[in-house]
Amino acid sequence: MKTAQKLRQPKAGAHIPADKPIKGEKPVEVPLFEARNITKRYGSFVALNDMNFHIGHNEVVGLLGDNGAGKSTLVKMISGINPPTSGDIYVDGKKTDIRNRSDSEAAGIETIYQDIALVDSMSITRNIFMGREITNRWGFMDHAKMQEVAIDILGSAVQISGIDDPGKEVGFLSGGQKQAVAIARAVHFKRKMLLLDEPTSALSVRETEHLLAYVRDLKKEGTSSVLVTHNLYHAFMVCDRFVVMSHGKKVFEARKGDTTIEEVTDHVIRT
Repeated sequence: MKTAQKLRQPKAGAHIPADKPIKGEKPVEVPLFEARNITKRYGSFVALNDMNFHIGHNEVVGLLGDNGAGKSTLVKMISGINPPTSGDIYVDGKKTDIRNRSDSEAAGIETIYQDIALVDSMSITRNIFMGREITNRWGFMDHAKMQEVAIDILGSAVQISGIDDPGKEVGFLSGGQKQAVAIARAVHFKRKMLLLDEPTSALSVRETEHLLAYVRDLKKEGTSSVLVTHNLYHAFMVCDRFVVMSHGKKVFEARKGDTTIEEVTDHVIRT
């Protein structure tokens, strides 16, 4: 493991040289997800430029970089919202097309956005099963069964403090409780990979600690995660590997044991 090094503080107005693009680490075994030579264009603007990115089994990857680095574009590509212009995607070693949300869900990918994709006016139960409702043999929603399963999810899948009624409207929950409901939904539907886009930005200190603990627990249960964050201290608490992006390209990649928070910070501020 690298030891911390004292960083040189640039003088005011000094030019900080940008990092050069890199290919990064090659996976040592067949990864859970891999994007090879991905490019995403919007007209003449190149949002992702020959990007390589992979997520291993039982791994938490920190996706880092300043605003405009391309992190959200990459997350949207993986989640099926914005398919790539060119490049290849592999899931468990098999070439896969991810062109929409249905494709990403079929690949076992769940995205939890900064603003949390929950409906405040609906109950916890309805939010958990939204788009995946349990129906009876006549095709009507089986509310009793969904309520029963929701109670089990709240009590076992992810321990959510302060929630004992699945019929409670989501609008009355705190930010941390909403994040926990979104994670519980992903866990129940057996997602292999979670994409967490700035999940701690609106949370209290205690809620942030709980969320990061969920990510660690999910790793033990076999769910990999990608954590997009500006808070490098949060990233170092849970991530196994770090990828730094700048202007749609990968400029730094290292495993936690091979780098320091100071080195990662240095590469982030260069973006």
